[in-house]
Amino acid sequence: MEKQIAVITGTSTGLGLTLTQKLANEGWKVYATMRNLEKGQSIRDLQQSGLSVELLQLDVQSQDSVDKAIQTVIDQEGQINLLVNNAGIGYIKTTEQSTEKEYTNVFDINTFGAIRCTKAVLPHMRERKQGKIVAISSVGGLVGQPLNEIYCASKFALEGYYESLATYVTPYFGVEFMIVEPGGISSEFANSVLAGMASNGGFYKDDFEPVVNDYMGTRSERSDGNIYQTPSEVADVVLTQLKTNPFPLRVRTSEWAEDFCQYKTKEDPTGLIQTKNVVKQMLGK
Repeated sequence: MEKQIAVITGTSTGLGLTLTQKLANEGWKVYATMRNLEKGQSIRDLQQSGLSVELLQLDVQSQDSVDKAIQTVIDQEGQINLLVNNAGIGYIKTTEQSTEKEYTNVFDINTFGAIRCTKAVLPHMRERKQGKIVAISSVGGLVGQPLNEIYCASKFALEGYYESLATYVTPYFGVEFMIVEPGGISSEFANSVLAGMASNGGFYKDDFEPVVNDYMGTRSERSDGNIYQTPSEVADVVLTQLKTNPFPLRVRTSEWAEDFCQYKTKEDPTGLIQTKNVVKQMLGK
């Protein structure tokens, strides 16, 4: 049986790091990528433990960096069986308070970063007529939320991108897609969102202050309501779904996430019914 090769972005902490370890424990060879290799000590520790893990520099905001990293893997392995677009950034701020630099950066990482990686990997998977691409999205990719409109918009765009790819790349070329929608992950990601808010001046005291106060006032209640999962819990859902046939287009990772999105997902929880209908109507398949 040939070695299964995975490429994961954003592996310095949290879900990316956990997925790297769990996939390697299951026998995959994992190329763990990140923008700043100085943050790769946890990956080096996995290497020291004997797991089949390679640390590779990849900046999702640079197509040249992405292309170079993917070509390195192809040169060394001849194939990529799985791409996990995990690198992402959170953002909480009203549209009126946001600068163009801030909101374009959110899209550049969350949406365009995933597109860059997919663009680099797709030709190799398409040639082999097999491969899986997983995108770590959020319930915010299905349901708009107060003060999160920029972040949600970047995830809505991400989901539309992969939903569209699934309507023709899968039936014609055998490459499958899965969008993972956690409710929240208790990791450095959440901390980085709060740190990002502080570095950008936080919320201003303006007409939106009552909204901010209400939002922050329910934060502890949300935290106590099973909204947050550990990176390990989310990673276990991803690993389970990787073995599922048929491969789901969408998957929520917790009961809370399912309940939160129920009005958009109840009739078609995996997204496959909608996709099949689009393929039939627009491609006659």
